[in-house]
Amino acid sequence: MAAPLFAEVGPHPLGGAAWVTRVEVPNRRLPDLVEDSVRRWPDRPALNHYGVRWSYAKFWKEAGAFAAALREAGFRAGDRLALYLPNTPVFPIAYYGALRLGVTVVQVSPLYLGQDLTRLLLDSRPKGVVTLEILYPQLAAVATEAPVELVYVARTRDAYPIPRRWFVNAVLHRAGRSTRWPTDACVRPWSDAVRTSGEIPAIASDPATEVAVLQYTGGTTGRPKAAMLTHRNLVANALQCEARFRREGDHRDVVLVSVPLFHVYGMTVAMNYPLIDGAELVLQPRPDMAEALKLIARYRPTQFPGVPAFYSGILQQPKLDRYDIRSIQICVSGSAPLPREVADRFERVTGGNLVEGYGLSEASPVTHVNPPLGERRAGTIGLPLPNTEQRLLNIDNGELVVAPGVPGELCVRGPQVMLGYYHAEAETALVLHDGWLRTGDIATLDGDGYATIVDRLKDLVNVGGMKVYPREVEEVLFQHPSVAEAAAIGVPDPAHGEVIKAFVVLHAGKPATEAELIAFVRQRIAHYKAPRSIEFRTSLPRSGVQKVLRRELRHPPPAA
Repeated sequence: MAAPLFAEVGPHPLGGAAWVTRVEVPNRRLPDLVEDSVRRWPDRPALNHYGVRWSYAKFWKEAGAFAAALREAGFRAGDRLALYLPNTPVFPIAYYGALRLGVTVVQVSPLYLGQDLTRLLLDSRPKGVVTLEILYPQLAAVATEAPVELVYVARTRDAYPIPRRWFVNAVLHRAGRSTRWPTDACVRPWSDAVRTSGEIPAIASDPATEVAVLQYTGGTTGRPKAAMLTHRNLVANALQCEARFRREGDHRDVVLVSVPLFHVYGMTVAMNYPLIDGAELVLQPRPDMAEALKLIARYRPTQFPGVPAFYSGILQQPKLDRYDIRSIQICVSGSAPLPREVADRFERVTGGNLVEGYGLSEASPVTHVNPPLGERRAGTIGLPLPNTEQRLLNIDNGELVVAPGVPGELCVRGPQVMLGYYHAEAETALVLHDGWLRTGDIATLDGDGYATIVDRLKDLVNVGGMKVYPREVEEVLFQHPSVAEAAAIGVPDPAHGEVIKAFVVLHAGKPATEAELIAFVRQRIAHYKAPRSIEFRTSLPRSGVQKVLRRELRHPPPAA
C-alpha cells in the first residue's frame, strides 16, 4: 500500500505503535491522484467483475473515452451527470470520466423509482444520466415530470460480462422487467461512449471549491438534501482513510465491494481510497451474502468494508464453514451501529480485524474510526481521522461539553467537511458554523478521546422528562439469544409523554415472548428505558445501505 503524500507521525495517544496525526492534503483534483496510480501500476488489475478484469490502464482509457464522449455531446465543466447504477464496472468508469471533464457527479440509488427518482432529478437537474438497460424503464416512466437531455445506457452484457445467466434469472425475470433495448431519441449506447476518441481539456479550477459530487443524504430523518463535496473534500478523506488503514510493508490490497458505490461510504472507502492506493476492486452488484462468501473464497480480498447487517447476514449463512474467508485482514463497519456480538464472532471466523467507524454524507463521509491495527474499544466509533477535530455541545443549552462521559451533540471540523448543501443556504447555516459541522448525533467522549455514538438527536425519546437513547435499548435486546434484529422508537403515551416501543426479528427456531424480552431488558437497564410493548416482525424496513428506517416504524407507509 502506498504511503500518504505527506504525514506527521507521532505516538499513539495510548502508547505503542506510531500514529499518523496529520496528512498533507494536496491542492489537486481527485482524478489526478488516481492517474498517479495508473502511471505507477498500469498493468495491475483495477476492476474485477466475476473474473473479467480491467487493468488500471484499460480502466483509465475507458474513463477518458467517456469524458471525450461527454464533451462531444456538449457537456462542459460544471454540468451535472447522474449515475443511476449498481456496482458494475460502468460505475467507476463513468464516475471518473465525468470528473476528468469537470462534470459534477450526481449519486442516485438504483433502488429509486417514481417519486423518489423524480425528486432527485428535479432537485439536481442533471444534463444526462448513465444507467443500465434494465433500469431505463424506471427512468423513462418519470421522463415527463423530470426530463433529461441524454441517457447513456449500458447493455446487460456490458455490465455483467460473465454471470449473465445468474443475473437474468435473479434480477430480470424475477423483477418482470423487459430487456428490450430502448429506442428513445435521448438514448446513447454506453459501448459507443467508451470507444470515443478526443482530447480532454485541462480543467482550471480550485479543488477546494469545485464540486465533484452531489451526494444526497440518506433521508432517514427527513427530505434528502444534496451535500456538495468538492475535489479537495474527497482527496482529503481518501488520504485520511489511507493513513488509518495503512499496513507495514508494500502490500497490494484486494477490496470486496459489496457496499453500494452510490452511497457516500462505498464511494470513498470502497472506491476512491482503494484506487488511489492501487488496489483491485472486486465488484458485487447486489448485497447477496451467499454470493459474497463465494467471491471471498475465490478472489481472496484483504479488505471488506461493509455494514453490520451484511456482516451479521454472512455469519448466519448455513454453509459458512464450507468457505475459506480468512484472507480478510481489515473490515471497517459503517452506516449503522455495530453490535459487539457481531464484531466478535466475525473476527473469530475470519481472523481479521472488524472495527467500527463513523461518518456522514456531509463529511465525505469518514470522520472517526477505531484503529484497525491499534487499540480498539468495543462500542465506540474510535478516534478522529488525521486533520479532524471533534467537540460536543450540550443538547439543552449549546454549551461546550468538557467532562468525559457526558452526552452532547457531536461536532467535527476538517478538510473533508462539505462546502454546503446544494441550493439550500438556510439548511447549510443550521449545520455549518465556522467550519464546524453539527452532525445531529449524540455522543460521549472518554478520557482518551474515543467517541461513542449514543443516538440520533432526532431519535431521542423523552419518557416523563427522562432522556432515553434507543440504541442502548437495542444493545440490550441484541444480548438475548433469540433476537436477530431489533429497533426501538418513542411512541406517544398519555401519562409519560413518550414510552419505548421495540420491533424485534427473532432467530429461526428460537422463540421468545413479549413479556420475556421486556423482563430481560428491565433486568439490565433502568425500568423507564425498557420497552412498554414489542412488535414481532419478519424483517425491519431498511434503506439501500441497510440502515433501519425509523420513520417507517413510526409512520408505516400505506399498504399497496
